[in-house]
Amino acid sequence: MSFNKIKKLSFEEIQKTRPDFNALQKKTRHPFVVLADNIRSVHNVGAIFRTADAVLLEHLFLCGITATPPRDEIRKTSLGAEESVPWTHAQDAREIIQTLRQRGYQIVSLEHTNKSCDYRMAPFHFPLCLIIGNEYLGIQNHLVELSDLAIEIPMFGIKHSLNVSVAFGIVAYKILSCWEDQA
Repeated sequence: MSFNKIKKLSFEEIQKTRPDFNALQKKTRHPFVVLADNIRSVHNVGAIFRTADAVLLEHLFLCGITATPPRDEIRKTSLGAEESVPWTHAQDAREIIQTLRQRGYQIVSLEHTNKSCDYRMAPFHFPLCLIIGNEYLGIQNHLVELSDLAIEIPMFGIKHSLNVSVAFGIVAYKILSCWEDQA
């Protein structure tokens, strides 16, 4: 019997396949943004940056108490992605949502609501703004009420939610897949 040998790539081999910062600036970003509403953990913020880089997110809005770079704790989990992802901080997320809505963005909350649908079946439209919320309190009610759609990740155990950065990663790749299907 012969098996195909699978060989783990070295860091250098992987790095050769990645764009440098200048090449990244020339790439067209995917038409979705994220609004991070009052994320408490700086490590979650770093992980969100890293995923945002991975999916070539258009923009990351850090709102309320959400920590902003430069911070060592963010860099520890982002591995420098805060330098490759366009981001801004705003105290009031409502203004950002209103501006995005005027620009034609679908506003989507990742939150348990009376009308949430399974993220795998969601009717995503582009451009899109995904709102993610605080680790304990979720997304503020007044922001959920501004949403066009609420989605959730099915949970089969006793816990009702995942870590915010993990949940963002799952949903971000689904949104990216939907965009690729529509493009």
